[in-house]
Amino acid sequence: MNYAQLLFPDFALILLGYLLCRFSPLNRPIWHSVEALVYYLLFPVLLFHSIVKSPLQWDATASLIAAGITLGLAGIALAYSLPWWPGLRKSIGARDHACAAQVAFRFNSFIGLALADRLAGSQGLFFISVLIGFCVPMFNIAAVWPMARESQQSFWAQLVRNPLVVATLCGLAANLLGFRMPQWLEPPVARLGAASIALGLMSAGAGMQLGLLTQTKRLSVCVLGIRHLIQPLVALGCIHLFGLQGDQALVLLLFSALPTASTCYVLAARMGYNGPYIAGLVTLSTVLGVVSLPYALSLMP
Repeated sequence: MNYAQLLFPDFALILLGYLLCRFSPLNRPIWHSVEALVYYLLFPVLLFHSIVKSPLQWDATASLIAAGITLGLAGIALAYSLPWWPGLRKSIGARDHACAAQVAFRFNSFIGLALADRLAGSQGLFFISVLIGFCVPMFNIAAVWPMARESQQSFWAQLVRNPLVVATLCGLAANLLGFRMPQWLEPPVARLGAASIALGLMSAGAGMQLGLLTQTKRLSVCVLGIRHLIQPLVALGCIHLFGLQGDQALVLLLFSALPTASTCYVLAARMGYNGPYIAGLVTLSTVLGVVSLPYALSLMP
């Protein structure tokens, strides 16, 4: 299967967002508003709908959930351990590491949902929604904690205001309680979800900031190496460890190689860290996704 060809339409939307933001009247202030609309309304609706529309079958998804959590914990552990790697102890500043560690394990949910739908249809969309539901809260805690500790801030307020955490937890709770969306509400909710994918991909492109990645080169190489090179290999190990097959294995590999979350720089800047540096990492991660996603999917057993 030619994964590069399948991924092209979604990365074309990212490129379109970048070009529109840089070379048209649809400049950055407009995309700030679009990004806020997607982040606070459209995308949470998509997450909630994707989780509640199919009953959560624990027997069918338990292994995928366990593999996703294991993969996530491995990424967090690798990111946290960077200051103790040989040759890095003296070259990584504590504040730079605190804000950059999140790049190694967080993921761009917009791209993930779009690609899962394209590669595996509604089943793939459901599987990655389940992974998002269990991993987003864990990753947000892991992203906020080192920055809060380093700057002596409380991270609980950051978590309760995160719309992705709220939407995923509400979706899981609703699914477990047997909630089903009324039939008359399905069409408008589905359209909101479809809009979130296209606008989310274009917003990711509009947010790219080239030329800002000029500092802490070793740290940058390490966090991006974990995100795009090591994590797919860990995912492959999890597939064999938990016996995943078919679409579940495909979605886990896709999940492992996604570009980092575009909101990494928003979180870093909001907590008083070097936002432009993290924006550069996010940009380079998005570009590397063009290579890392076909690489990860080619590992499919």
